[in-house]
Amino acid sequence: MKHRKLWLTAALALILVLSACGGNNAAQTNSGAPQDTASTDSGQPKDGGSIIIAVQDDPKVMNPIYASDRVTLTVDQSLYAPLFKINNGKKTYVLAEDVTVSDDNLTYTVKLRDGLKWHDGEALNADDIIFTANSIIDENQHSFLRSQFILNDKPVKVNKVDDLTVEFILPEVTAAFDGALVQFFPIPEHIFSGVADIEKSDKNNTPVGSGPFKFKEYRAGEYVTLERFDDYFAGKSHLDTVTYRVAKDTNAANLALQNGEIQMRMVDTQDYKKLNDTKKFNLLTYSEGRLQYMAFNLNTDAMKKKEVRQAIAYALDKNEIITASYTSNEFAEPASSILTPDTLYQTNDLEKYDYNLEKAKQLLADAGVSNLKIRLAYTNTNKPQESQALYIQQKLKDVGIEVELLPMDGTAYGNRTLDLNNKDFDLSFGGYIMGFEPDAYKTLFQSDAAYNYSHYKNAEFDKLWDNAAIEVDVTKREELYKQIQQTVANEMTIYPIAYTKAIVAVDNTYGGIEEATPKPVVMLDDLSQIHKK
Repeated sequence: MKHRKLWLTAALALILVLSACGGNNAAQTNSGAPQDTASTDSGQPKDGGSIIIAVQDDPKVMNPIYASDRVTLTVDQSLYAPLFKINNGKKTYVLAEDVTVSDDNLTYTVKLRDGLKWHDGEALNADDIIFTANSIIDENQHSFLRSQFILNDKPVKVNKVDDLTVEFILPEVTAAFDGALVQFFPIPEHIFSGVADIEKSDKNNTPVGSGPFKFKEYRAGEYVTLERFDDYFAGKSHLDTVTYRVAKDTNAANLALQNGEIQMRMVDTQDYKKLNDTKKFNLLTYSEGRLQYMAFNLNTDAMKKKEVRQAIAYALDKNEIITASYTSNEFAEPASSILTPDTLYQTNDLEKYDYNLEKAKQLLADAGVSNLKIRLAYTNTNKPQESQALYIQQKLKDVGIEVELLPMDGTAYGNRTLDLNNKDFDLSFGGYIMGFEPDAYKTLFQSDAAYNYSHYKNAEFDKLWDNAAIEVDVTKREELYKQIQQTVANEMTIYPIAYTKAIVAVDNTYGGIEEATPKPVVMLDDLSQIHKK
């Protein structure tokens, strides 16, 4: 067995920023969460103090094998540690000391660091890795990560070599398994062994993780507070506590940010200038590898005809949408593919659906459709989505389509989009960040995938995804993913709007931001590096 770089630059953690959590909304200001009392009179890193981070909702479930929304991933990032991380193409080992791949590319051997501990003091070892992998693979545990560990209906096998070493044995060669391992965050066997349904277990409400911060308190609808884990293998964090404060009102959150009641949040582009002018914040702007899109719900009669979907696409101008919702191309660029530019095999050599009013009208006429009435749903606290909805409502009038707007609470919106039989609306907005490995995207597009919001079903299309995952010839794999992108563009089941950038505001009384590393979805990758100045 030889040591070498994983033969794909490993994917970023699988990150689904689903339509329910596609916004950059933030916190209420009336929480009872702890306030920071550390002094700020020194420019040097100091231990102690706290930070309050605004998030837009409660975490869904504080367990990494189910974490698929922005808030839960953000909280879990501090609670749990992965085997390794990838930031800007650079791999950093975390729980793993090393990963080796056999010459036949069928066996991945993970060597753990010695002396790892769970937050309750129990040892973290190979048994936890095996338990986590088998829980993901177990259909009865319904982890969305399962598809990454099933290859052509055959599961990956996990063997214990010794207390610190595990082998992942693949049933066949795949180019996508690096992406499965980079999103692998172990859960403790001694906590969840024998639990019939881990996702619904009350044990997730008082999670036991392995990250730099451990669970302290959770008040639903208000906040989650974590405290420093002194036995973290990489050393103690500077801060005593991190509080994620829940809220849904963007204006209240901006006021709380400016008043110092919260110290970090993801902000909308419309708020950038106002916050920047205060000189109170470090405003971090970076590409998230994120696609903002509109989904056509093929469950409804209005969206079943391809010509209607294509007509709607031709009736819209993406540059105008971006100006209306993101102020300028500085914060977003027009998208044509379902894959983001940071993803392997992404191509823009697709139908762009440039604005063409006459073509849109002709397609509707060809489909025999007139006086169409449709419903567009969006999150009511998401400023970009609100702007996009208003624009689309006005623009589609030009082709005789009446659009009813359905602003919804974020939680309700998320629940409706996850309903596989949903017919409550014809169009909806969403966003996702999937990382470098394109195989991760199949959880959004295959026929029976939980996050297939368009509800497009096509057995041949599903097979393209399966074949692309296991194809190791680079040229052939690239062609398969091009066919996948072309299929979505031609069928117009998803209307790609923009590849957007993230803006994170951090109170300038905090240091260590560069070391913490801005990262898609979770804002900062390693909060253990943050400190009071």
